[in-house]
Amino acid sequence: MSFDTLGLSEVVLKAVKDAGYENATDVQAQAIPAAIANKDLMVSSRTGSGKTAAFILPALEKILAARGDNTKRREKGVIYGPRVLVLAPTRELAMQVSKAAQTYGRHIPGLKVATVLGGMPYPLQIRQLTGPLDILIATPGRLLDHLASGKCVLSNVEMLVLDEADRMLDMGFIDDINVVTSHTPDTRQTVMFSATFAGHVGRLAQQLLKDPQRIEVASHTDTHENIEQRLHWADNPHHKDQLLEAILATPELDQAVVFTSTQRDADWLAERLAEIGHAVAPLHGAMPQGKRNRVLMGLRRGDLKVLVATDVAARGIDVPTISHVINYGLPMKAEDYVHRIGRTGRAGRQGLAITLGLRDDVSMIRRIQQFTTQTIPVQQIAGLEPKTQEPRIFPPRPAGSFDDRGPRGHFGGGYGGGRPGFGNKSFRREDGGRPHHGGGKPFGGQDRGFAPRGDESRGFAPRQDGFPPRGDQRGFAPRDDRGFQPRDDRGFAPRADRGFQPRDERGFAPREDRGFAPRGDRPFHGGGKPAFGAKPSFGGGGGDRPSFGADRRGPGGPRKGGFGR
Repeated sequence: MSFDTLGLSEVVLKAVKDAGYENATDVQAQAIPAAIANKDLMVSSRTGSGKTAAFILPALEKILAARGDNTKRREKGVIYGPRVLVLAPTRELAMQVSKAAQTYGRHIPGLKVATVLGGMPYPLQIRQLTGPLDILIATPGRLLDHLASGKCVLSNVEMLVLDEADRMLDMGFIDDINVVTSHTPDTRQTVMFSATFAGHVGRLAQQLLKDPQRIEVASHTDTHENIEQRLHWADNPHHKDQLLEAILATPELDQAVVFTSTQRDADWLAERLAEIGHAVAPLHGAMPQGKRNRVLMGLRRGDLKVLVATDVAARGIDVPTISHVINYGLPMKAEDYVHRIGRTGRAGRQGLAITLGLRDDVSMIRRIQQFTTQTIPVQQIAGLEPKTQEPRIFPPRPAGSFDDRGPRGHFGGGYGGGRPGFGNKSFRREDGGRPHHGGGKPFGGQDRGFAPRGDESRGFAPRQDGFPPRGDQRGFAPRDDRGFQPRDDRGFAPRADRGFQPRDERGFAPREDRGFAPRGDRPFHGGGKPAFGAKPSFGGGGGDRPSFGADRRGPGGPRKGGFGR
């Protein structure tokens, strides 16, 4: 669909065409008209689908409409704060949104865009917040600092955007988001972009949005048509390093992002690749923001060929010339894999996503394949084939075999047809933690959704001959032919004939004859049995031998030694 049909202003359309875009993507075609109509939105779209423009363009339209309305004109010298507030989980993503706002609003005279990020100087941000401001892009942590100091005013926000809300909640920003939204007016328009609206994200949307319109363009199970995925098995870390060097030396590689699991690995690997001649730099959350900005600028200019990054960079890097994404270390969560490979294959280009796996990574690779419901093809590099047998990972079930609760292998997942996942329970937050059963009964037969034994979908063929008699084909002789005799012939005599005497004949005296006197009458005598008084008595109950502490203190006196010292 052309941008001309979406109801955008001339100045905005001119900026979009200057940026080289003629037709809108699916998420833009659905979200832009609804957002211009001032509706609350819940939008799910795949990374790289153009979702940033899907909310920046309506935000610019809202600013233009306010400037044309005399009732919304602002007095000079009065702090009003932003009209549009965008919350992003990471600094890189916030900077990407800020760049898009400046690109699409270049023909709007006097447009004021400010970014509030951690790791940046406070004085500059305070000057931006206290001056005329149209759009504010912020990460939740630093924005709370300015709210607490009274430097930020959000009482005039007309549009609130939560970009990648699921990621913000995963990072623990749920309380920060609630505090920020409490400073905004209830009449605002709220737009949420998230990969999923299940669980805590759905509850947050229900809390913040009013009669929202749901737009779902793509999910994590969709195939990335322009991204080729590969899996290379390595025997050991040294073999994995050799595979990485061979991939980076291929002539078709323009720029690559190599993902590691930790910040230390990112620094170490970048230093090692620099030693063998690669133009490389690390990028992770422990770096100062100024250095992170310089690294990203060098990547966009083409000065860097290889970027070694952690998952902090998986969301927010928009460089169309990235041709390869290499998973040197696997992500902690399966959904981060989707965001990682989304760094390539952008703007209609072809991309290649390669995963280098060790035997220890089998469980994570299995979870990734179950999450995406796609099998990552295994390939080898000539001369670097693994010498050990490749681990076997069973292919994921097709998408049609899962119900809306997700694939088996995820907490809360179940099969289509009502088959339960782990232990017949669902651990998804939206179920309130209550067990989820496939059928109407928690246990038992067909009510649990289990197919009959002859169901072809389970891969078991029905037994044609049934169960043979116990003595026919199984090699077992009848019980009476196996050397076992009836119980009365097996040498087990009745209890009375087995040498056991009645209790009164076995030397045990009745209780009253066994010398157990009341506690206060010790030592014990009687019944011909020796008294227990030979042993020391705790507490001085009698007997020949003194009790503990009896010779150390008088009646009621303090203990002179032992435990009470």
